[in-house]
Amino acid sequence: MEHAEQRKYLIQELQKENPRYRDMEIPAEETAQRLLLRSLMNMRMPGKISAGFMKVQDEYLQAVRDQKGVVRLSDLKPISDGIYLWRGDITRLECGAIVNAANSGMTGCYVPCHNCIDNCIHTYAGIQLRLACAEIMEKQGHEEPCGQAKITPAFNLPCRYVIHTVGPAVQGQLTQRHCDLLASCYQSCLELADANDARSIAFCCISTGVFLFPNEKAAEIAVQTVKQYKAKTASRIEVIFNVFKEQDEQIYRKLLEQN
Repeated sequence: MEHAEQRKYLIQELQKENPRYRDMEIPAEETAQRLLLRSLMNMRMPGKISAGFMKVQDEYLQAVRDQKGVVRLSDLKPISDGIYLWRGDITRLECGAIVNAANSGMTGCYVPCHNCIDNCIHTYAGIQLRLACAEIMEKQGHEEPCGQAKITPAFNLPCRYVIHTVGPAVQGQLTQRHCDLLASCYQSCLELADANDARSIAFCCISTGVFLFPNEKAAEIAVQTVKQYKAKTASRIEVIFNVFKEQDEQIYRKLLEQN
């Protein structure tokens, strides 16, 4: 099955699951088809699906991964011992683990084609990531507390694991409690990565963006927590600070070069 045929097959199978979308016409243009497929994946509730669908989905997403290009740790230049800064799409990184800025429900973003990191990670990992997260949450029996972390396989992403953490949302004035919870996110992710022998971890800018944590203070906490953890534990884990905006790249570079 060619790539375009795989995309149409996946759309049709997801349409069959939901009566609302069964009669929706599949657009002829490739970009529109990609958006439709992503939307259907984003909106799908966690659950099992046929082995045939999974096989085609995995082949399709692995081809997409290869088209986007995999970025390996060896492609990056460290700023200091075991610490890297890279600006780009975190779903391209081949490393031990990438960190997902999740919400308290922990099963991903359900808004079609939303540009948050949670949506992107779940899209390119495949629908099995949402199911894996849902199973963890079912066993836990309550929403994920802020400042902790959970680990899952990465499925079709080039990394080995995804570590999910819920950062603090700042409403009004930034408090010491917000700062402590954000530091706890980084600490929890590092501990979980080391416990699972991940060897390298890529952090997104947790709690910035829609969670409104000030970018500069968030970066300061991230760098400080990582350096303190490595010094205290003698961990050999390699850390990538992954940023998407030029503003954050400048903030992290200044902090890392100062230290």
